[in-house]
Amino acid sequence: MSSHEPDRARVIPLRPVPAPREPLLRDVVGEVLRRERAAQGRTLKDVAEAARISVPYLSEVERGRKEASSEVLAAAARSLGLGLADVLSLAGTELSRPERTAPVGRPTGGVCLAA
Repeated sequence: MSSHEPDRARVIPLRPVPAPREPLLRDVVGEVLRRERAAQGRTLKDVAEAARISVPYLSEVERGRKEASSEVLAAAARSLGLGLADVLSLAGTELSRPERTAPVGRPTGGVCLAA
């Protein structure tokens, strides 16, 4: 404001809350594989050897950094005593949870105002 303008409250337009980011399938599938492996108390090396894939690649898949082919996912699932359908079903269950689509640290509805 310049010094010759009267003091007025500034109007700050509200920005719409961005739409929730849809989770990536590779992230959720990786979480499922990691959770199942950990529940069995198995190492990355053990599962990777049984699936005949490299340890670094399995690690990348579990962290959602690589989009694995259905063949790789099936091999990883088999090495955990699961089928590909089991892994995809567990991932589908995770994806359908309402909190999966809410941005971290933000409410799921309404308008947020800050002073």
